[in-house]
Amino acid sequence: MLDCEVLDMNLNYLNELKACTLCEWRCNVDRLSGERGVCRVGVPEIAYTSFAYVLKSYSITLLGCCFRCIYCNAYRISQYPDAGWTYRGYSEPEDIVNELRIALGSPIAKKIGTYRLSFTGGEPSIHTPYIGAVVDKAREVAPGIEVGIATNGFSTRRTLKRLMVLASYFNFEIKAFDGIVHEALTGAPVEPVLRNAELVATKNPEKIRVFRTVVVPGITDAQIPKIAEFIKDIDPAIPYRLIGFRPSYILYYHPGPSKHMMQRLEKACRDIGLKNVDFSGYYPINAPVKADNTGADAAQVAAKYLESAGCPTHPRNCGKCMFKDKCKATLMEPWLVK
Repeated sequence: MLDCEVLDMNLNYLNELKACTLCEWRCNVDRLSGERGVCRVGVPEIAYTSFAYVLKSYSITLLGCCFRCIYCNAYRISQYPDAGWTYRGYSEPEDIVNELRIALGSPIAKKIGTYRLSFTGGEPSIHTPYIGAVVDKAREVAPGIEVGIATNGFSTRRTLKRLMVLASYFNFEIKAFDGIVHEALTGAPVEPVLRNAELVATKNPEKIRVFRTVVVPGITDAQIPKIAEFIKDIDPAIPYRLIGFRPSYILYYHPGPSKHMMQRLEKACRDIGLKNVDFSGYYPINAPVKADNTGADAAQVAAKYLESAGCPTHPRNCGKCMFKDKCKATLMEPWLVK
């Protein structure tokens, strides 16, 4: 883990990390002196930068996350540093923007039509001051550049309002609607996510590029209609995308959704009243599990996987867990689960 005390740099813009309350865990830890909250990270660190073809963006992937999702396909990044991998590390905003300037003039950028800067992770919102510093300098170099942020929506109201100023658009993931399912999946309560989703979609609907949910058979499939109702009540024209689960992390041996399931859920969302729904990805076989409508069965399915990985608590609350500094369910490799 990076020790910022040995860095020869100006971290004044990160002073609020001395008592971090950027997300709804509100840990109030001093990330600059080595204290760690639920996200486990200190100063903002970068996994890597890359071109994102679909978004036509230069993408910055930031390390760490305030969730501990059992199906995360980027768990080595989201569960940094506990997953045991090493990455690029901290880079001054000026250096990142200089790289951006060069990247925007490169042949590959011209080929794919790059005109955006995007932040993903992990969870970018836990690094909001850093994002702000990078974006401010980026807009000096490229005044018209669009800025995208992929988020799990667990930031505080204050953090979200700052991000709404910085961002041109959000890719906003709603992982579940029922609290017991969301807690089982992520270790965090769902209420801040739904509050923030409604806030952005109500105040700045043009900034919702898409709401999205990963379809995990037997866990989130029964959540999809509830999320669709939630979105429809805000604005039925808001885009909603269903992402087919790919077996990963603690759910490494859990099947993904069939094409039929994805088509059925897409139709259900349209029948509810959403006007802009699509899906991507599916599994080549039918899933053998099915969730009930209360969420209880889904939470139990998730809990069984967590138990096998070493998590001793159900229902989950990572913010209150006695093992939050050394999570028993943070795996070096998912196939090591017995």
